[in-house]
Amino acid sequence: MVMSAAFDMPFRHQGHLRSALLQPPSPNEQSLWVGDGTIPNKQSAQYNTIAPKEYIRVMIFQIVSLPLLALLLLSVLLLEPSTSFSTNPTSFLLQPPHQKSPSQLFLFNFPSSGGGGAKVPTSTANRDTAAINAIKSALQKPRNPKFSLVECEFPALAALNKLGDGSLRSATEAEDANISFASKLCSKVGSFGQKVNLVISSSASRSFAEKVRKNVKGASIFSVKDLASSPGSGVFVFLTPSSKADYQEARKLAEGGCSTVIVNGLFKDQKSVPESATMAYFFKPLTYNSQVAGFLVRSYPSQWTVLDAQSVVLGTFNDEEILVPRTNTPDLRASVKLVQKSADEKAIRARSMQ
Repeated sequence: MVMSAAFDMPFRHQGHLRSALLQPPSPNEQSLWVGDGTIPNKQSAQYNTIAPKEYIRVMIFQIVSLPLLALLLLSVLLLEPSTSFSTNPTSFLLQPPHQKSPSQLFLFNFPSSGGGGAKVPTSTANRDTAAINAIKSALQKPRNPKFSLVECEFPALAALNKLGDGSLRSATEAEDANISFASKLCSKVGSFGQKVNLVISSSASRSFAEKVRKNVKGASIFSVKDLASSPGSGVFVFLTPSSKADYQEARKLAEGGCSTVIVNGLFKDQKSVPESATMAYFFKPLTYNSQVAGFLVRSYPSQWTVLDAQSVVLGTFNDEEILVPRTNTPDLRASVKLVQKSADEKAIRARSMQ
């Protein structure tokens, strides 16, 4: 519509270009500057040949260039959403667009090194061995010699994105992984001549109880509800306790002098496991911008150790420094800050070298 108006203007009967814009010229105006020259008025012999061409050129330039500029700006905004609208001011340093990989959320895709006894496991078998050795050390010499309540906590599955997806399949895989670890633990502990009692939650399903009885050998199987009929001696392994009654029974056994182990307890609160317990093995990946950026590892009797994704030690803590007061649960804030700082510094160095 605008282009049609530009071609249909009565140039021969107007004073100069302003008449084409529907605004009559003043008597004193003789020419209008456009681009790099002037447009003669109607008395000029060149008017009929120059003015229409210059006007059309200017109108076409304006009509074509403005939409192109708007389209270019829109394309830039659509192509870079994660860097333009990120709520995290450093996210562009750590997670450039189009570089995410499923392997970044897989637990064992990292080098195995570290300081002292703190090492990132390279496989499920490697992790299980480290956890069992730490549990044995804690049972032999707990933090509190009069209270042999030992705990271990780690991701049951290597694929971290499955742990919280809520699917029945992932929940079943986690159950099977925990049962597999419990079977190895009972076998190793029982090899020292101690009687082993495996205790499942009072709220465990019948199918879970059947899988435990089928796969765990060398241990007596009890539900928390049936502990009254247990022999009351030996080592008690509580597999994924999840209720207040489960934790109370574990604590009661430890207070009575029985060696007690909690494996991957669920739904813990500040009263579930007391501060006098011993965290034998703890392994937790620390994520930053949807990537595994580091780890917090505790393999008793070593200290709590923070490592980056390359298993470089960033810091260490003792129990008094890291545990939440009156609990056996670590406060992750200091560890996360160390990992975030390390990741940001590496990203800045990498960008400066480009």
